[in-house]
Amino acid sequence: MAMPFDDATRRKIASRCADFVRRDPAEPMASLKPAAVVIALAPEHETGTTALLLTLRAAGLRSHGGQWALPGGRCDAGETPVEAALRELSEELGLMLAPDAVLGLLDDYPTRSGYLITPVIVWAANGRTLRPNPDEVASVHRIGLDAIAADDAFDFTVIPESTRRVIRFHAREGLIHAPTAAMIYQFREVLAGRDTRVHELEQPVFAWK
Repeated sequence: MAMPFDDATRRKIASRCADFVRRDPAEPMASLKPAAVVIALAPEHETGTTALLLTLRAAGLRSHGGQWALPGGRCDAGETPVEAALRELSEELGLMLAPDAVLGLLDDYPTRSGYLITPVIVWAANGRTLRPNPDEVASVHRIGLDAIAADDAFDFTVIPESTRRVIRFHAREGLIHAPTAAMIYQFREVLAGRDTRVHELEQPVFAWK
């Protein structure tokens, strides 16, 4: 599913996002802290195709240091998930986008560490040049959409601590787990025109804190 980074691709992805109906949680989740992450679509330098931006979090961060993540963080008081996502993208990668760059939202994902994460999909037309904040980001990687669409990109396993399936994304950078893997997986499914839910997919125990 390699897609050129052009307006036709932007329109196609925006259309798929518009067709996606977000899940309405059956239970209130007021105990979870609101957060947002960004699935930022930017060009691959070598091929000019569309990729999403993935970060390796700085090792010195208090929570989830050294783990793979989408840019994002906790919503500030009075902040919407879209506002939080765009702010975090600017703070982490120096990438400033206006609200009209947003293509859509995926399902909220409840984490074991107490957050309710809203994934926000954006078209980063200016995403060729990034300025990662070294206090938050150890490195930035571009994951081509063809990589997430591959038949063997994702698999599921089990752990003794849970009855739920653990999802894993086999990226060239290494094995990536939920919540990041779950949200990338749902984005893959939306691109394929499928309404696949991921809120019950499990995280590994190291991500529970």
